[in-house]
Amino acid sequence: MQMPSDATQDVWIRLNCTQRRVKALIEAALKDAGFPSLDWYGVLLHLKRAEEGCLSPREIEYSLLFEQYNLSRLLDRMEAEGLVKRIPYPGDKRRQLIAITTAGRKLQERMWVTYGGAIEQFVGTRLSKGEADQLAALLSKL
Repeated sequence: MQMPSDATQDVWIRLNCTQRRVKALIEAALKDAGFPSLDWYGVLLHLKRAEEGCLSPREIEYSLLFEQYNLSRLLDRMEAEGLVKRIPYPGDKRRQLIAITTAGRKLQERMWVTYGGAIEQFVGTRLSKGEADQLAALLSKL
């Protein structure tokens, strides 16, 4: 097996550090605005975009790269806040679907104002449009 070059190692380190740093800044912006974490936003957005506004827990796990036990706890909290609801899976009483509620849709929309602004502040203002297009194209290769 070939070992990565110094340049490849540098890219790996920079990708990880940049992702963590920018995510922490965005999480802080959401917290300062009184919103829950990006995990909540991700679940709400995926449910909002889903056909009929619902997905199985497994579909959420897969699309957002959650561990099952973390997602279960998160969904419990979100359900307690009235943002999602569990509904029986058609034809299989052992399974369930997670559906976004009206309150969940409204929260996702309100969060986007802060989230989108933070993306612009911490990413968009640091890259020209051409640089952003180039970086997106490069990252799509990975």
